[in-house]
Amino acid sequence: MIEFFKRHRNPQKAVTLSELLLATAILAFVLSGLLMLFTKCMLLNDANRNLATATSHAEYVLEDIRQKVFSTIQTNINNGTWDWNPGQISGQGLTALGNEAIDTQASGSNPLRVTVTVTWIDRSQRARSTFLETLITNY
Repeated sequence: MIEFFKRHRNPQKAVTLSELLLATAILAFVLSGLLMLFTKCMLLNDANRNLATATSHAEYVLEDIRQKVFSTIQTNINNGTWDWNPGQISGQGLTALGNEAIDTQASGSNPLRVTVTVTWIDRSQRARSTFLETLITNY
């Protein structure tokens, strides 16, 4: 058995310092790329969560508008009934995004075109917005 190890051991196959440094550099490069990918995925996840929350808030406002009497909808929109700031959003039982504001506008008469725009500031301090638009008619 000892002869087997003596025959197959070759001192020329040892790892040199330069090979070890090269392998460490490659490993560090790959790990830094994975770390960057992980952080970008976290930021994208946060942005998608904020967009889904803002869309949900716009849907909430549209559902609230839809339940009102048609003749009062445009008057209420022009009076700012559904224009909310962060304090009012929280007052509706919703969790407001950073500096979130909801703005509603209406145009036309029958059908009435209602646009709900939600704006907020994301983690990187950039202004973001989304809007939903629908037609409401008096039938």
